[in-house]
Amino acid sequence: MNINRGDIWKVNLDPTIGSEIKKSRPVVVINSDAVGVLPIKLVAPLTEWKDYLVQNIWHVKVIPDSSNGLTKTSAVDTLQLCGVDTQRFVEKIGSVSPEILRLIVTSIAAVIEYLNVALNSRYLPEKATQQGFFDE
Repeated sequence: MNINRGDIWKVNLDPTIGSEIKKSRPVVVINSDAVGVLPIKLVAPLTEWKDYLVQNIWHVKVIPDSSNGLTKTSAVDTLQLCGVDTQRFVEKIGSVSPEILRLIVTSIAAVIEYLNVALNSRYLPEKATQQGFFDE
């Protein structure tokens, strides 16, 4: 199974606890393809878009198209990032555009208040910078 950054996959997220996103649903793979040796991917779940979500910095709107394979307008919920074992991945749906992926990464940076730190490159891990993890 080839799972890459920016892919949208249907993933079985059950069992869950409390307010975690439940059931099988689409997710966007967030982690770099160059990171990790375990069969785990960092993902952001998608949920149905509602107009009131536009006010939240942690929701990124995704309009369905032939590349992403979605059937309805959705929101990437970057507040519910989670590490998911690849055994939970059911089927590939599509991929987000590079522009949407940049919006997702920017949303994550805002949620964890990373933007101010990122402006000062002395905080970036040297190894990550050398390997191009922060390149466009």
